Amino acid sequence: MSFDHENKNIYKKGLLIGGFFCTFILKCYVYNSVEHEALQKECEMISNQILQNTIDGLKNIAHVDLFVLDIDGKEVASTSSDVVNVSSAARDFVESPADSQEIQGYQFFKIYDEQSLEYILICTGSGENIYMLGKMIAYQIQTLLVAYKERFDKDNFIKNLLLDNLLLVDIYSRAKKLHIQTDAKRVAMIIESVNGRDNNALEIARTHFGTGTDFVTEVDEDNIIIVKDVTDINKPGEIAKAAEEMQAGLEKEGLSGVRIAYGTVVGEIKEVSRSYKEAKMALDVGKIFFDERKVICYSELGIGRLIYQLPIPLCKMFIKEIFGGKNPDDFDQETLTTIDKFFENSLNVSETSRQLFIHRNTLVYRLDKLQKSTGLDLRVFDDAITFKIALMVVRYMKYMEKFT
Repeated sequence: MSFDHENKNIYKKGLLIGGFFCTFILKCYVYNSVEHEALQKECEMISNQILQNTIDGLKNIAHVDLFVLDIDGKEVASTSSDVVNVSSAARDFVESPADSQEIQGYQFFKIYDEQSLEYILICTGSGENIYMLGKMIAYQIQTLLVAYKERFDKDNFIKNLLLDNLLLVDIYSRAKKLHIQTDAKRVAMIIESVNGRDNNALEIARTHFGTGTDFVTEVDEDNIIIVKDVTDINKPGEIAKAAEEMQAGLEKEGLSGVRIAYGTVVGEIKEVSRSYKEAKMALDVGKIFFDERKVICYSELGIGRLIYQLPIPLCKMFIKEIFGGKNPDDFDQETLTTIDKFFENSLNVSETSRQLFIHRNTLVYRLDKLQKSTGLDLRVFDDAITFKIALMVVRYMKYMEKFT
């Protein structure tokens, strides 16, 4: 295939334009929430700023001035102040059946979103070469519209999915339309950071973790949610490792106090909301009973998740029955340390005394003293369980006091 010199230049410009848009569309998929509110206000339409940035870049490649107008002939974006000269002609062009037309030294092109006319692209200049450039630019902008809208639609779909705002039939029909696999193994993760809102945590998370099969979004002002595809992960430990790597990566990016909680793996897209609810509980319960952990899984909560669902009046009644009028916080530090170490060593007297660097008889004396005070002998399994649960209930009550 041969080209004359001028056509070669057009061909090169076409390749540059194509490359420019490939890069730009990829950025749209990890685009941050700076434009998020504008997106919502514009009802899923691409923002004017995006179009302006786009045609500015294209002008540097094609060396022609470009105008993007809406169907009323109003300026959306332009690289020249001469837009007033083409507004009237653009309105007439909208009414015409032609998809492209040369008018008074300008090339006009219609840009559609599906079957709906959305924009008019105008290129300065005339002739076959300008027509070819304009045709390529119009096609690429139309592709950008589709990609950008799909990204927004996916984010909106995932949010409604997490919040249980969709009917079952809508979940599967919309997932199919958005090309989202419905039977992939997924898990919902919640990321919380102390200063996330001030340091663009959502943008950082989208940049690092928002791949084609993983979705990064938010449903409130506090946390980030990642719906992660774990189809290729076979062991639960690998999910924990991935979460730990996320946690370390976000802190490396400057976020502080990052905690990640995640639910159980689900095999159907309709169950993603359940995994999200589990992750929410894991985040709250983790703060109460596992505050030293940066990553916590719902399946690791144990009895903590049962205590978390108890009403406070019932908790107070239980504590009063176990400790009478005595508050567990009144125990001295030596006693509390002894209790924690005894539980840590599965009620083994010898190992506990060794780790506390005390004589076995000294430990027995402390346990006898605690038995006289509470009526519970921690060397007896049933009493030890009751005492452990009581301490967890007290911790839960203290945590809930912060919100009352």
